[in-house]
Amino acid sequence: MTEQIITAQTVSLDVDAGDDPAAVITNLADALATAGRTTDPADLARAALDREAKSATGLPGGIAIPHARTASVTTASLAMARLSRKVDFGAPDGPADLVFLIAAPEGGASAHMKLLSSLARSLVRPDFVTALREAETPDRVIELVNEAIDPAPAAPKAPAAPQAPATGTATPPTAGSATPDTTAGTDTAKPRIVAITACPTGIAHTYMAADALKYAAERAGVEFAVETQGSSATTVFDPNVIASADAVIFATDVGVKGRNRFSGKPVIASGVKRAINEPDAMIAEAVAAGRNPNAARVSGDGADADSGDTASSGVGLAGRTRQALMTGVSYMIPFVAAGGLLIALGFLLAGYEVANTTLDDGGTLSDGAFIALNNSLWDLPSGGLLQYLGAVSFAIGSGVMGLAVPVLAGYISFAIADRPGIAPGFVAGIVSLAVGASFIGALIGGLIAGVVCLWIARTPVPQWARGLMPVVVIPLFGSMIVGGLLYMVLGKPLAWLTEQMNSGLESMSGGSAIVLGIVLGLMMCFDLGGPVNKTAYLFATAGIADAATSGTAQYQIMAAVMCAGMVPPLALALATVLRPGLFTEPERENGKAAWLLGASFISEGAIPFAAVDPFRVIPSMMAGGALSGALIMAFGVELRAPHGGIFVFFAMNNWVLFLVALVAGTVLSSVLVIAAKQVHRSRDAVAFDELDAVAA
Repeated sequence: MTEQIITAQTVSLDVDAGDDPAAVITNLADALATAGRTTDPADLARAALDREAKSATGLPGGIAIPHARTASVTTASLAMARLSRKVDFGAPDGPADLVFLIAAPEGGASAHMKLLSSLARSLVRPDFVTALREAETPDRVIELVNEAIDPAPAAPKAPAAPQAPATGTATPPTAGSATPDTTAGTDTAKPRIVAITACPTGIAHTYMAADALKYAAERAGVEFAVETQGSSATTVFDPNVIASADAVIFATDVGVKGRNRFSGKPVIASGVKRAINEPDAMIAEAVAAGRNPNAARVSGDGADADSGDTASSGVGLAGRTRQALMTGVSYMIPFVAAGGLLIALGFLLAGYEVANTTLDDGGTLSDGAFIALNNSLWDLPSGGLLQYLGAVSFAIGSGVMGLAVPVLAGYISFAIADRPGIAPGFVAGIVSLAVGASFIGALIGGLIAGVVCLWIARTPVPQWARGLMPVVVIPLFGSMIVGGLLYMVLGKPLAWLTEQMNSGLESMSGGSAIVLGIVLGLMMCFDLGGPVNKTAYLFATAGIADAATSGTAQYQIMAAVMCAGMVPPLALALATVLRPGLFTEPERENGKAAWLLGASFISEGAIPFAAVDPFRVIPSMMAGGALSGALIMAFGVELRAPHGGIFVFFAMNNWVLFLVALVAGTVLSSVLVIAAKQVHRSRDAVAFDELDAVAA
């Protein structure tokens, strides 16, 4: 044992800890505080209850595993209560009498995660659970837990007598799990199933699902292997394991890493909790799918064939569309940021004139590109070195920025159809630029490309043609279809819509512009780097990325978005300085880092505060963001760089007024969050005191 995660102080046997999960969790958090495992039991309890609100942690067999990862935990720890009065933690078969609070520190080492995950997966073993219920002392519980997380090595076995070779080959050793996950023997008549398990936190459910499926496979006489994609290091399957499998199970709440490895395999997909609650049913379904030639399969592009069970995976059509759009945006942002900053640097060194068009025939070659292409360090232009360096920077940035639209469309398509969808998606983006549809065309074209490629991938083809599908057939026909649709049908309507939107923005002034600034400010502060925030940011960067159609209104929008996005971390940093007593020690430490994050336009610096106290933090931040956005639009501040915060003042037409708007929003949000925490502080304190009293 390299790590003691449980002590006698954190074990309570046959106790009455109240009649709801909050009371039990608070009791266990206090026990960890007594043992010196957490500096703030209220923070730990709150984090565990927040996790409980997202998804119940009750498991079949009278077990519950509430868990949390928080900065107030000093070392990976476990508290356990055997309850004399059962409490309902949302398990399908009723209340729990064995409750384990798993507490992990923020940024915990992989060794800690392995200890906790080893315990979690032991809870699906009936013998282990029975021994816990029969334990007479805390020391016996500690002994059982230590054995579960660090089992003694088995005694060496005597060499087996030589045997005649069996027909076929045995399943290769399992990858990605703590214990071997295949049954013994070389009987080729046995079905062979492989599985991927993964949950968002990767601490408990990932490994419990893996072992639940493993034991179900043993009961069914099925050869089984599992790859756990959790917090502990993942060892991927040997390709031979996948090749010999009859079917695959995806028991995941997040995306599967390396999904295309399973191309063509019959698939059973669900959320991770179904694998824990119904492992026998999932194994039986996988066996049946392996024998059914018409079963849903992992398609040649790496995306799951539609099994018709959208609810099981928890992601519907709208959710999948949003994921695809956000994937495209996330891949596009580095191009916009790099290109925009290079363009801004070009403006700084050579002036805004480098963006002017020099050709008389209506071409789009700018002064900057012309100078960069026709000069060198050995033949400087008349403007000297600075003008030349600025022109080169502008030319590089313009080239990078020109990739933003194709990248957006390409990776939207990729999110839907995997790698075969990239080329048709890029084609959609390139054609969108050619017809003048710009970002709107990229969004729609990327979705169309992904759906078309997925449809082609699912078209039945002879075995000999399968190898050609992802590298020739899908890219070829996908590009033809989406490109033809954009040129012949959708291009002009989308170009007209883009032109109307740009014209509308250019005509905005006075009250309408201020309203737009308020809306953008609210969006930037609503989810702090989430989909709503990214939507507002995409709207802003779309204007400055499309230099041919952008006007001053587009640059004002970029300024409003950046200013509002800087408000949350700066406001919370200021609040921790003005009223440090309202914040925990970890929050005060986060506040120190938030100064730099906010100044650099990284809204995510406010997430540690919002995650703990969203109902007071987020509305306060939105108010300040709305004020900043409105002031930017009222002042007419323009920004030609898509990122950088205070470090791109040189790309603004009036950085003093930008600072005025930023300070106003920051102060407002800081005052509001302090007021909200003061007003409700006594109420929260009373509530937690009551929980403590019940637990005691």
